[in-house]
Amino acid sequence: MAINKEHKEFHAVDMDTDGWHTPDGYPDGIQQKILAGALDEDGKTGNRTRLLRFEPGVFTTAPFVHDYWEEVYLVSGDLTVGNDEQGKGGEPFAQHTYACRPPGVYHGPFKSEKGCVLLETHYYDES
Repeated sequence: MAINKEHKEFHAVDMDTDGWHTPDGYPDGIQQKILAGALDEDGKTGNRTRLLRFEPGVFTTAPFVHDYWEEVYLVSGDLTVGNDEQGKGGEPFAQHTYACRPPGVYHGPFKSEKGCVLLETHYYDES
């Protein structure tokens, strides 16, 4: 698998304002910040590393599935997996937990009671 990301040395990451936006299809209160790379979902190529943050009390209502690999590390806060459409239930996880999902795996919905920050890496198998 070829990894084509730009060279970036250590630099401060603006955790407050610069570069954060709500991804398409996500509810308000969930924002991403791309740290490196790019994912071309139409061409099924590339890779990206991003931060994803949930404001307190925010939840999604349906499972996600995508055709790329996903690795997720819960940096801070809490994340519940498998809640219902009203945000109830699911299995809670605390910071410093990790998931690795191959393409095609249904996962979620997700919620966070107190807010959280996730570090995610997404990539396609490139032969």
